[in-house]
Amino acid sequence: MTNRPDILCIGSVLWDVIGRSASVMRAGSDVPGRITRLPGGVALNIAMALARFGLRPALLSAVGRDAEGDELVAACAALNLETGYLYRSDDLPTDRYMAVEGANGLIAAIADAHSLEAAGDKILRPLLDGRLGTAETPFGGVVALDGNLTQFLLERIATDPALAQADLRVAPASPGKAERLMPFLTHPRAVLYVNLEEAGLLAQRSFDDSQAAAETLVARGAKRVLVTDGGKPAAEAVADAPTLSRQPPEVLVTRVTGAGDTFMAAHIAAEREGADRAAALSRALEVAAQYVSGDTSL
Repeated sequence: MTNRPDILCIGSVLWDVIGRSASVMRAGSDVPGRITRLPGGVALNIAMALARFGLRPALLSAVGRDAEGDELVAACAALNLETGYLYRSDDLPTDRYMAVEGANGLIAAIADAHSLEAAGDKILRPLLDGRLGTAETPFGGVVALDGNLTQFLLERIATDPALAQADLRVAPASPGKAERLMPFLTHPRAVLYVNLEEAGLLAQRSFDDSQAAAETLVARGAKRVLVTDGGKPAAEAVADAPTLSRQPPEVLVTRVTGAGDTFMAAHIAAEREGADRAAALSRALEVAAQYVSGDTSL
């Protein structure tokens, strides 16, 4: 329980297969482009970004003991991520995510995270067996959590004594999984990172702008909420404090998968460095803009 990692990233660790084209696309489009495979998943994307900011994140997830899993773990280790707490399954394959992006943004995506869901609470064992903590001596650092986990496991994490002192930073993974985060909507130690659509799903209404979305979620009991809206202003709302709104830098968008994860990681890193609310929000928007512009350093 000494030499703990700076932050835990709990959720999806998988291979991203991304097809990108410079063409505007629609359903049925068949266009030239590039197809890449790279380490991905919300938890892993956050961890990779945190490592680039000089932090030492540990991954809690499920990865198969197949050839793809061995390759993925080796790739994570090469990126200075702590992989020793991963649950390696003998009978579950390594998860995958597939997306198609065009000049007009994300066209479609499929997340095959069935192994993570099937592994269930096995991924939390390091928090209970003394490696990262126990129910009596809970982990007290920052935890980045993504909504690729099952509703049952997310509900357990929200109340588990092993995380009773953790600073929980929570992202839904996708709009289709936003409602899984309901256990954290009124959680006293949870910070929610959502986009405008996800905020609407949590609030069960639609919003025209990020500020209204963030303030509504806080009014409904959230401790703190950050809402992004692509190239439009992002907002951060906190109970009993002024709401912040910032315009992201204008850039040419060349990729979108992982942008929200990069924003979240940059915001966490900025706050760990001592940035105040306004500076952390601005820094996160700057880094996310660099990422979507195709900056190869991110």
